[in-house]
Amino acid sequence: MTTIGWIGLGSMGTPMAKNLISAGFRLNAYNRSPEKARALSGANVCDSAAQVTAESDVIFLMLSNGAAVEAVLTGPDGVLKELGPGKTVIDMSTIAPEDSLKFAQMAREQGGLYMDAPVSGSVAPAVAGQLVILAGADDEKVSEFKACFDAMGKATIAFGGPGRGSAAKLSINLLLGATAQAIGETLTFAQGLGVDLEKMRELISQSAMNTPYFDLKRPLYKADDFPAAFMLALMHKDLGLVSEQIANKGLGLPLTSATAKSFDEAMAQGLGSKDLAAVYTAIRKQNGLA
Repeated sequence: MTTIGWIGLGSMGTPMAKNLISAGFRLNAYNRSPEKARALSGANVCDSAAQVTAESDVIFLMLSNGAAVEAVLTGPDGVLKELGPGKTVIDMSTIAPEDSLKFAQMAREQGGLYMDAPVSGSVAPAVAGQLVILAGADDEKVSEFKACFDAMGKATIAFGGPGRGSAAKLSINLLLGATAQAIGETLTFAQGLGVDLEKMRELISQSAMNTPYFDLKRPLYKADDFPAAFMLALMHKDLGLVSEQIANKGLGLPLTSATAKSFDEAMAQGLGSKDLAAVYTAIRKQNGLA
């Protein structure tokens, strides 16, 4: 059976790695904080990213941003030191498409393969193995890793070549951020007009505008408490990447621009460690309603 390497054991990476172990894969793990790797039952703990690569066929990365991915790839004990023919890096981090293209070229120069394959879904779907995997490769290449992807997700969508999985991830996260913004504004508007908020939440849930997202977050809006499933700071980072792409491509997306500014304000209010739905708190505060 394929030996898996896993680098990055945060709130998403840990349950994803656990699901691979549960599916029967041999897994070599490395994390910058070694105690997280040691806590991963069933994994072989490695001392460096290079060791993970040397001892694995497929090396998964689940890191916070493009700078972290580049550091893991190119550091003195990084992945590229041991990457070669027959080895594949699958990067599940959310990064800019241009970074994915750059990392793919780096891997090719070492004789290996790099695939961007970020995920749609937060911690609960990661634990349940119900993520949607957005692969920057064609169907044939994705099929080579079907058993791995099936252990972590309910669906894998092949978007084509390198960078396209990352582009798809930014696109779906744009929709996620805009949805959180729209719900926050709707509830704030209703409050400003004196509408009973519990009844407004019920109205949303019974309307054609209801979404699985709102069903999931409705208890948070009711409690006015937003423990993080997907940290607002990470959405802020992703919207920054989206804004860079908008500028690079010369697009005009006013709703996205407004959403990004709202998340800027939420960060300024110290809400970065809360769930992304806490942008509602920032909107209310801006309007003197919190």
